[in-house]
Amino acid sequence: MDKTTVIEISDKKVWEDFLSKHPEANFLQSWNWGEFHKTLNHKIKRSGFIKDNKLVGVMLSVVENAKRGKYLTVPGGPIIDWQNKKLVTQFVEEIKRIAKAEGCVFARVRPQLESNDFSKNLFKKLGFIAAPMHLHAELTSQLDITPTEEQLLANMRKATRYEARKAGSLGIKIETNSDEKAIKKFYDLQLQTAKRQKFVPFSYQFLSEQFKIFLDNNQAVLYSAKLEDKLLAQAFIIFYGTEAAYHYGASTEEGRKYPGAYLIQWEAIKEAKRRDMKKYNFWGVSPEGDKDHRFSGLSLFKRGFGGADFEYLHAQDLIINYPRYLLNYLVELLRKKIRRV
Repeated sequence: MDKTTVIEISDKKVWEDFLSKHPEANFLQSWNWGEFHKTLNHKIKRSGFIKDNKLVGVMLSVVENAKRGKYLTVPGGPIIDWQNKKLVTQFVEEIKRIAKAEGCVFARVRPQLESNDFSKNLFKKLGFIAAPMHLHAELTSQLDITPTEEQLLANMRKATRYEARKAGSLGIKIETNSDEKAIKKFYDLQLQTAKRQKFVPFSYQFLSEQFKIFLDNNQAVLYSAKLEDKLLAQAFIIFYGTEAAYHYGASTEEGRKYPGAYLIQWEAIKEAKRRDMKKYNFWGVSPEGDKDHRFSGLSLFKRGFGGADFEYLHAQDLIINYPRYLLNYLVELLRKKIRRV
């Protein structure tokens, strides 16, 4: 039988077993990312694509509620063979079906595809347009952590290697916390960082529910850098599949004077190696050389560890309701300009 059918997957093991065989998948399509969205009262769908009684693709989609209208998102997915035209067509039919059934204005997809002529032309032919806003990190810095620790240190920028070593000589200690209550301190620190760097912070519920769910599966660690009793910096790291992701970070005003953040990253990289992971994803960075970008300093810090830039295809929108989508498009363009992202 040549036809692909779609079912809803309700078995976590089936879902995770499939993703474990696809190294391109990261936590954005994980079972736990869906569970996290449930805690935010978002409706989710776990679609499985079946051919000849075999699972050949999965797609986690999330119905987001906004004042300007509901919309459907597919973060870091779907996980399918993008060379299989019939399967790709089935994916488009499925998101149209879900979006229409849920009364969504549009569907937004940010797949695990590199931004190149193939991916851009593919989505254009499928009827998508470039979204006015990103969905998740697109230009990222990713480090291959399969070399030895000595090789990884040698591949770092000289200044980065120096700061990581200096942190140890200064007596900076790294603490790891797997207590879900610890996220409150991280949330408070994020508010300070957001005020200083002028970005919109995440809500406490958003951070705490996410941390709690990944923590239950030993997939999240909160790192803290301290000098004596002074907190310098923190980082929320997700360990999933073959990749560790530097998901969120924050620092104190005093922490900017000390290299605690460098030591946090090095300890997280070593933990990822201990977990036999292949890659450390520093997540979003600004375009190389763009010194006016508000994240240029943070991006210089991330790139110093020796990773390579990888750009995912920009978020793509499939329009369901054109008049209402136009309003959404204009609102998001304005928001993008205000937030400088």
